[in-house]
Amino acid sequence: MILKSLELENFRNYNSLSIHFDSGTNILYGDNAQGKTNILEAIYLSATTKSHKGSKDRDIIHFDKEESHIRTYVLKDGLKNRVDMHLRKNKSKGIAINGQKIKKAADLLGLLNVVFFSPEDLSIIKDGPAQRRRFMDMELCQLNGFYLQQLNSYNKIINQRNKLLKELYVNPSLKDTLSVWDSQLVSYGSKVMECRSSFVEQLNKIIYQIHLKLSGGKEELQIVYEPDVLVADFEEKLKNSQERDIRFKQTSVGPHRDDFAFAAGGIDLRKFGSQGQQRTAALSVKLAEIELVKQLTNDTPLLLLDDVLSELDSSRQNYLLNSIGDIQTIITCTGLEEFVNNRFEINKIFEVSNGNIKDMQNSQKNSAKASVL
Repeated sequence: MILKSLELENFRNYNSLSIHFDSGTNILYGDNAQGKTNILEAIYLSATTKSHKGSKDRDIIHFDKEESHIRTYVLKDGLKNRVDMHLRKNKSKGIAINGQKIKKAADLLGLLNVVFFSPEDLSIIKDGPAQRRRFMDMELCQLNGFYLQQLNSYNKIINQRNKLLKELYVNPSLKDTLSVWDSQLVSYGSKVMECRSSFVEQLNKIIYQIHLKLSGGKEELQIVYEPDVLVADFEEKLKNSQERDIRFKQTSVGPHRDDFAFAAGGIDLRKFGSQGQQRTAALSVKLAEIELVKQLTNDTPLLLLDDVLSELDSSRQNYLLNSIGDIQTIITCTGLEEFVNNRFEINKIFEVSNGNIKDMQNSQKNSAKASVL
C-alpha cells in the first residue's frame, strides 16, 4: 500500500494544496505553526474518518469557509484508488471511494492503514486512563471494523443513558426505561472488552523482543489490560450501580473506564517508571503496532512521524529510523540536522511555509535546468 498524493481545499490553513509523495521517506520541514501537522491530520482523517487530535469537522474547515475537501490517491495491490472526503460545518461528512459513496466508516477501513506517532504519544504511559484508551483505540479501530462498530454503538448508548439519568432527576417515572439501555450497554460493552483483550494479547507477542532490544536487553515489557469490570459481572454491577448513577447523573461502570498498565520487570511504569523508561515503552508500543498491522493485513502501513524525533535521544532516534525499513514514511520536523547526523536516506523533501509547500527535489531540478540554459 502506497499513498501517492494528497489534495486539499479549505483544510485548516490550506486554501488549495496538491502534494505527491515518494514510496520511501518523505520529509516535511519548516518552522512551527506553518501547516506541517495539518497535512498528517488530513491523511489520518482519510484513513480513519477521524482527526488524530479529536477535532470536530467544523474546526478543521478553513475559518472563513463552509466546507472542505480532502482527496487521497492510494495504490493498493497494484490498483489505484481515490478517497474523496467532503467536510461540512453543519452536516455530517460525505465519503466516496472511487466515486462511490459509502455509508459506514467501516467500509473505508483497510484501504489506507496508518500508524501515527507524535510527541504526545511519548507521555501516554504517565497520562490519564482516557489518553491510554484513545491511544489503543486509534489503531484497533483501523484494524477491526467490528470493533469500530461496537465501540461507536457503545458510546451512543452511553450518551443516551447519561441523558436519561439527567432526566430522571426531574421525572423519576422514567426509571423503568433504564433497563432498556442497560441491556444494550452490556451487549456492546462486552464485545468492546473482548476485542481490547485480544488486541493487547496480540501486541504482547510482538512487543517483548522490540522492547528488549530498545532497552539494551535490560527490560521485558508487558501491556496489562485493566478492564473496569469483567464481562461476566458487567450486567450485575451495572444494575447495582443504578442508584449511584442516578445520583451523579452519569454511568459509572463499563469499558469507558478501562485502563492499560505497562509493566517492566514487575514495575508499573505509569507510577514508578522514569521518563526514559516511559518514553522507551511508548516507542516500543508504536513499533509493535507497525508489526501487528503487517501481520494482520499482509501489507505495510503508512507511518506518520509528527516532529517526534526531536523528543528522542540519539539511541532511540537511531533505533526508530533503522526500524522503518521498507515502510512509506512521512516525517515532519523543524530542521534536517537529525537526518544528516544519522546519515538517513531521504527520498523526498518538502519545505512548508505558511500553508505553502515547495518540493525541494523539483526546485533543485529546475535550478539545474536554468543553470544549463
